[in-house]
Amino acid sequence: MEQYFTNNPDLKSEIRTIIYKYKGHTLTFYSDNGVFSKNKIDFGSNLLLETLFEKYKNINNENLNILDVGCGYGLLGISMAKILGTKATLCDVNKRALHLAKKNADANSVSSLVQVIESNVYENITDIYDLIITNPPIRAGKEIVYSILDGARDYLKEGGELWMVIRKDQGAKSAMKHLEENYKCELVEKSKGFYIIKAEKH
Repeated sequence: MEQYFTNNPDLKSEIRTIIYKYKGHTLTFYSDNGVFSKNKIDFGSNLLLETLFEKYKNINNENLNILDVGCGYGLLGISMAKILGTKATLCDVNKRALHLAKKNADANSVSSLVQVIESNVYENITDIYDLIITNPPIRAGKEIVYSILDGARDYLKEGGELWMVIRKDQGAKSAMKHLEENYKCELVEKSKGFYIIKAEKH
């Protein structure tokens, strides 16, 4: 099986279009073989976005700088940029995903707000952010997932927040317990076995 956190230039390309709607906003995303949730917007990402939109809807977001780790074709970061007006950096190791993310930033007219970087977790990240958001690549293994969670501290401002979605049956409770060692942690939302966890740097 072709994994979405690997690169295979020989994988046949089959571009498809996914529409994301949220309260009067309509965004278009191009997807392809070899990326996460290639045929539809996954429930966990949708839940994470709706929770973030609700949290930040009444805040001046123009100065908010976010990092989307393991961005895939760019759903999280681009939606935040388009709907909230935030600046967003998107990173991934999957070259096809990054190509799509750039294409999707253009398609949704947020190229001026969005930067796309090839990076293995935080390897090529140099800035400091208000928010780090992630739907972590569970299939890449616990070591990679926890490197995203632990490493976020070095790239968050004081009081900055890591937001993540993870399923209960894929280790949500143990991930939250792990986060509590280094962050002020809160379970913000849960639905259909998916947990939205906020971890604040303090």
